[in-house]
Amino acid sequence: MWRKVSAVLIPTCIAAGILAFMLWRVWDDLVVTISSADPLYLAIAVIVCTLAWVMRGWRYRAILAGLSVRATLGFSTACIFLSQTANLIVPARLGDLVRIFILKHEGMAGYSQGVSSLIIERIFDVVTVALLGLIALPFVIGTPEWFLPLIAVPIVGGALFAVFLMLFGERTSDNRYLRIIYDMLAEIRAASLNPSALIILGLSSVAIWLVDIAVCAIVILMFGEMVPISVVILAVVIGNLVKAVPITPGGVGTYEFALAVTFELAGTAPATATVIAVVDHLIKNLVTLGGGIVSLYYFGDWAVSLMKRSFSEGISREELRES
Repeated sequence: MWRKVSAVLIPTCIAAGILAFMLWRVWDDLVVTISSADPLYLAIAVIVCTLAWVMRGWRYRAILAGLSVRATLGFSTACIFLSQTANLIVPARLGDLVRIFILKHEGMAGYSQGVSSLIIERIFDVVTVALLGLIALPFVIGTPEWFLPLIAVPIVGGALFAVFLMLFGERTSDNRYLRIIYDMLAEIRAASLNPSALIILGLSSVAIWLVDIAVCAIVILMFGEMVPISVVILAVVIGNLVKAVPITPGGVGTYEFALAVTFELAGTAPATATVIAVVDHLIKNLVTLGGGIVSLYYFGDWAVSLMKRSFSEGISREELRES
């Protein structure tokens, strides 16, 4: 029991501690900065952020189609919302398991296809955001040396994984677990490395992250600040790459810290950098939470018990055999 509680409590305390430290160090200037905010930009940011989630749903639908799974835009978007809402609560991105169980419950895909869809989505996300950061990096003066390897590692890793998939070929095994792994690799290759998939998933991923960056840019305008777009891109990139390491639920705390540090290094006042980072992530998380609540109604009451089961039991060996 203590192990389960501590798995959630410790990362949550880390997130709260980071945010508390960030706000404490600029507390005197925080009220002045917030008082200058224009609420109209807040409404615009919420609308744009919602659009980004619908775009993610459209891309996930395309990923599922590549795995021979037919889904509506509403279904795929609801899957995204529900799993990301769970990620705001549980550590280590275990909320992504919800999506796998939903696909299985609806009889649309086995666990192998569900995991493959998550891997494809995650690779395109991380590689795309890193590429955007690589493009923006030369235009931002005074960046730390560790920014380059942080950005380069996902790009190199994604390229090596693509080469591995192409060279691996079709394989089979009498061992059921190896067979599952081989099937997943074949699914990932078939759904992501053909020319049409690369174009559709690549361009949609770029569009998604540009919209995500636009949300941050709108938040900056909300506080009457003028920050070069290259700095905004780099800040969002660094924030999301740091957030990709699942230290806290939903990357809360780590994302804000990375975003604020990047803005400060580019010359933004500490109080302004902090409030931009906190509000940007708050908007994105609240839109996610709202979408998750709507998605629970979309799927019905069974989704709540399904989420609980996925966290408490995991995927059993018997279920893997069935998949």
